[in-house]
Amino acid sequence: MQFALTGHTLVVLPPDPAPAPGRGPRRRRPRGPYARLFETPGALAFTLPNALARLPMGMFSVSAVLLITTVHGSYALAGAVVAATLGASAAGGPLLARLVDRYGQARVTVPAVLLTGAGQLGLLLCVTGGAPLWAWFCCVPLTAATPNTGGMSRARWAHLYRDAPAARHTANSFEQALDELCFLLGPLLAAGLCTGLAPAAGTLTAVALLVTGGLLFAAQRRTEPPAAPRPAGTARAGRTPLLLPGMPPLLVTFLCTGAVFGSLEVVTIAYADGLGLKGWAGAVLAAQAAGSGAAGLAFGLLPPPGGPVRRRMVRWVGVMAALMTLPLLVAAATGALLPLVPALLIAGMATAPAMVTGMTLLQELTPPARLNEGMSLAVTALLSGIAAGAAAGGWVAEHLPPGAAGYLTPLTAAALAAAVARGAFYSWNPVRKSTAMGPAVAPPEPPSSNSTANARSASPR
Repeated sequence: MQFALTGHTLVVLPPDPAPAPGRGPRRRRPRGPYARLFETPGALAFTLPNALARLPMGMFSVSAVLLITTVHGSYALAGAVVAATLGASAAGGPLLARLVDRYGQARVTVPAVLLTGAGQLGLLLCVTGGAPLWAWFCCVPLTAATPNTGGMSRARWAHLYRDAPAARHTANSFEQALDELCFLLGPLLAAGLCTGLAPAAGTLTAVALLVTGGLLFAAQRRTEPPAAPRPAGTARAGRTPLLLPGMPPLLVTFLCTGAVFGSLEVVTIAYADGLGLKGWAGAVLAAQAAGSGAAGLAFGLLPPPGGPVRRRMVRWVGVMAALMTLPLLVAAATGALLPLVPALLIAGMATAPAMVTGMTLLQELTPPARLNEGMSLAVTALLSGIAAGAAAGGWVAEHLPPGAAGYLTPLTAAALAAAVARGAFYSWNPVRKSTAMGPAVAPPEPPSSNSTANARSASPR
């Protein structure tokens, strides 16, 4: 029995209720890493419009290829136009990101999405209106303002969870899965609109999504990382990430990885067209994105693996190169479209882990005050690779016999990515970046034939 003293009176307290027979105390089920990720106020509010603005990145290239080949019948011309627009985005990306770091995401995103939409609409009018080729390429410079919405979202996660490495690992995995989802749904949506509604419908929808999502994302100021304005009387706000040791080979790896994506799009569309199934090209391409997205989500559920992130990246890029042989072998053996779906699904399963570990390494090498610029450099390298891969894929589709030969292009690009990553990072020990607003601490130079012993004797990360 339990007693309590109330004033001058001793009272008997009722006994605690006994638990139901056969039942112990109810325990709360532990939340998963993705549920914990979105518990931060404002996280979901910026993620949803960012996903809306990111979806067109999987639509513009496929829409342009389908539009130009339908109206003009030339894969080489379509590849050249896609390469030009992606090249413009790659060239303008670092400058745009530097402005984002200096003035904030919202102030830069709004004019950027409006300029990009104007450039895409101008190009659409030129293609459908019979304008000369030089007029087409006059619209291309406006697409240099294409905002790196994925990089800005990753920068927000890095700011929100700057002291939680496990949460950043989950966030990077989620962002990569979201990228793959956009490249899964984007080609499907673009192909369906262009072939089922009108050749111009894919581009028009992509512009509408980019502008709407971009403006809504810019309105989410609660989670926006603080701007880092240039200090008065100084010419620069720290060392550019491009010059940091380790960054050039990492960007070359991203460049080759982008070439895998760009060439895979064009050669798959050409392969499907050769079989008389061009309208199904988007669905086939979605298989590769589905495999990568599923792998990315699963990767985020796991705790951050041990060991240096650089070696994990080398391993995953190597697996990506090995699996990229599957589309070539299946297309050569079957000459059909349906067997290509599982081949691309499996081939895509190494893409997300390779990108997640690459982005994690980039965040370790880049100082916080220049993180948007560092992210943009990675996207610039990817877009440049996609542009080069699209141009190479278009040339192959135009000049080589139809069939499986086109899949040599993404396989070659993946093999180059694996070779660069292993040669630059496997025996190199980079140093963690500084947490201050200044530049990162310079790690030792990547090993060469004369410096391998010094690199091996360096203290581990």
